[in-house]
Amino acid sequence: MACMKLGSKADAFQKKGQAWFCTTGLPSDIVVEVEDMSFHLHKFPLLSRSGVMEKLIADASEKGDANCTINLNDIPGGAKTFELVAKFCYGVKHEITASNVVHLRCAAEHLEMTEQYGEDNLISQTEIFFNQVVLKNWKDSLKCLQTCGDENIIPHAEELNITKRCIESLAVKASTDPNLFGWPMIDHGGPMQSPGGSLLWNGISTGARPVNLSSDWWFDDVSSLTLPLYKKLTLAMEARGIKQEIIAGSLEYYAKKYLPGLSRRKSSQMGPTAIDPPPEEDQKILLEEIDCLLPMQKGLVSTKFLFGLLRTALILRASPSCISNLEKRIGMQLDQATLEDLLMPNFSYSMETLYNFECVLRMVQHFMAIDQATGGASPCSIEDEQLLGSPSLTPVTMVAKLIDGYLAEVAPDVNLKLTKFMSLAEAVPEYARPMDDGLYRAIDIYLKSHPLLADSDREELCRLMDCQKLSLEACTHAAQNERLPLRIIVQVLFFEQLQLRTSIAGCFLVSDNLADGSRQFRSGLGAASQEGGWNTAVRENQVLKVGMDSMRMRVSELEKECSDMKQEIEKLGRVKGGSGGGSTWSNVSKKFGFRLKSQMCSAQEGSVSKQDNASGKVEKGRGKQHKHKKNLSWDE
Repeated sequence: MACMKLGSKADAFQKKGQAWFCTTGLPSDIVVEVEDMSFHLHKFPLLSRSGVMEKLIADASEKGDANCTINLNDIPGGAKTFELVAKFCYGVKHEITASNVVHLRCAAEHLEMTEQYGEDNLISQTEIFFNQVVLKNWKDSLKCLQTCGDENIIPHAEELNITKRCIESLAVKASTDPNLFGWPMIDHGGPMQSPGGSLLWNGISTGARPVNLSSDWWFDDVSSLTLPLYKKLTLAMEARGIKQEIIAGSLEYYAKKYLPGLSRRKSSQMGPTAIDPPPEEDQKILLEEIDCLLPMQKGLVSTKFLFGLLRTALILRASPSCISNLEKRIGMQLDQATLEDLLMPNFSYSMETLYNFECVLRMVQHFMAIDQATGGASPCSIEDEQLLGSPSLTPVTMVAKLIDGYLAEVAPDVNLKLTKFMSLAEAVPEYARPMDDGLYRAIDIYLKSHPLLADSDREELCRLMDCQKLSLEACTHAAQNERLPLRIIVQVLFFEQLQLRTSIAGCFLVSDNLADGSRQFRSGLGAASQEGGWNTAVRENQVLKVGMDSMRMRVSELEKECSDMKQEIEKLGRVKGGSGGGSTWSNVSKKFGFRLKSQMCSAQEGSVSKQDNASGKVEKGRGKQHKHKKNLSWDE
């Protein structure tokens, strides 16, 4: 740390208890009291340097006070600073440093130690050191700014523009490439560099090169400032044009240092040094200030950090505007969140649900509003991608998958009402889900955890999912799920049969293509290569036959189940005195939302055991599937 040495006389000050004495051989004729310390000094050295001391001594002399006693409790810096002022007046050796220059400058101004009362007085000396040494060095400027945060110094430093000048100096240095000027690693009096750029030691090149610094080199230094000073410095840096992501990085570093809730998960990256946490009220003020300073822009800070701020804000009971802003910030980049982030405990007094469900709902709504306003993925584009068989992981698709996982996690909560569960599921538009397997899983868990749910509520809940968007595995599970309403099971069986028929038709096409390819292969290659290719084709055909056999069995089972259901429904119709079996089946099929021809449940129509006319049946199956889809109608 740089310093300025003043005075030439030996130190003649001695401390005895709570009193200082100047041992110059002359008896003391004045006592200056500062706080709980007494200074036994002489009038002439003090009044010859200070206008205030001259007036106070003159007033005491007019009163005829033999024991001249002066009280200076209001001097900036207190007793420690006045000790340095007294040494300056006596010409005793002492140093001005970055740690005491602000106190000395404020005390000199308070005591009117101008050039009128002596050449090279304390005001001019401190100004020279401050302007020519302190402001040109990063660490000295930072140290001076830290001392400006003392309670009894703040108003004086503000009045003399010391705080402003320190902030401007730091802002300029932070906005400049440190590798150009050696800040802050190569400070005043640091190692010199040779013309080639290597470091010098006693004029000899060491061959070592100075290390390049990243843009976050000043984060740890400024984190030692108090919140008011840090806020002023941040605003000054922003005005200087420092990039928003750098400002956001500094805010994140500062928050993690003083908010212990953000550091509960250890990170592999270097972070701020742990300190004793401030009181909760101070943490609350800090969090709200961080929210105000943080730019409202996507991607400046990690989503995990924003969730940490939100979780801490809920614990500390921060202002509603602060919580709302944090929810909006998270909503802007919700596609970057994880399931662990969303599982925030409910800190409200009511404890209605285990997790903070409403908070997640508001974030999803904000994300969807932004997605629609910015022209996000449309339903048409999603359908086109599904037809191509390669659904892209767009942000809205990622959020849909995330919310389905969240619903599955919170579904076992017995206090979670059906309306809340459905509101979050409906907050994600239908086109955002290429498949409804995740939503089906969440609904199934909710039904299992809420066995007393009314049949009408079960029906309404299951309408959230689209049976056409269930995979074959999900259809198989749903067809055997006793918790689902009968209407949903019938729909699932219908679409599962369509999927199986489509799969079988595709297998026949592949088999025909392989057969054509094997014939071409045999006609175009030699005997040795023909034998190897033929063996491969035979093995592939065998695998396809096994797969088709298993699918045939499954289709037969489904057709048998469908036929049994038809017979049971016809019996029920006869018992109730219905008009007839055929009309009863027609009414039931219309009630379930689709029309089925009688041939569909016939085992003869779905039989594909003969392979010689397989291609004709494939074309026939395609036509029927197209007709079924055309006749499909959902019950609004």
